Amino acid sequence: MSDRYAMYIDSSKCMACRGCQVACKQWNDNRGYIPGERETRNTGTYENPLSLDPQTWTRIKFVEFDDADRFQWLFLKEGCMHCTEAVCVDVCPTGALKYGPHGIVTFERDLCNGCGYCSQFCPFHIPQMEIVNTLTGEAKSSKCIFCQDRTTNGLKPACVKTCPAGALDWGDRDEMVSQAEARVNKLKTELGFSKAQIYGKTELGGLGRIYVLTAPPEEYGLPKDPKYPVMTTLWQKV
Repeated sequence: MSDRYAMYIDSSKCMACRGCQVACKQWNDNRGYIPGERETRNTGTYENPLSLDPQTWTRIKFVEFDDADRFQWLFLKEGCMHCTEAVCVDVCPTGALKYGPHGIVTFERDLCNGCGYCSQFCPFHIPQMEIVNTLTGEAKSSKCIFCQDRTTNGLKPACVKTCPAGALDWGDRDEMVSQAEARVNKLKTELGFSKAQIYGKTELGGLGRIYVLTAPPEEYGLPKDPKYPVMTTLWQKV
């Protein structure tokens, strides 16, 4: 047992219902597309929105994958990875981003000065900038915070609570890794997914999201070997 928690994400069980997206918006009061300001429209894909945005902290990404083994629809739950070596925390000049309880990378919007360094340096391109004052250009960052008001009180994140397919779980990080290892082994030995693997166990010191993938991470749009940028804090020291 450790004092760090993580989210378990089994992409092989995800059915892309996007219930996690809805639950995230409801719990965090992220209205998303506001009638009269940003209307939804058919873009030719079931993905909606097409990327993370200031009001969408998690989304299901759709990818077609076809190799010698089989054709697959790959579904990736995008969102903040809550890295052990969190670049965003190190570059944030105001302390809006910091390490919180259970390994969560917390965010205090009131402290954010809108510099955008977190969005520029994040190797996963997660933080999203929102213009909050069009006259002055003032901006604020935003990202998944693992429902810290829930998880610090012994509850699971809203997205995990609502997942009808059982693709999501939350708990002690070591237990989530063990669960992922067992699932990957079953996918390989019993279900025919020869490329099944874990993502997040060791990347950037270990991520707060432990993925079970059925294809190489690059096919999902994940960096195979994410790096901590060398120049991250050099400019601050200079």
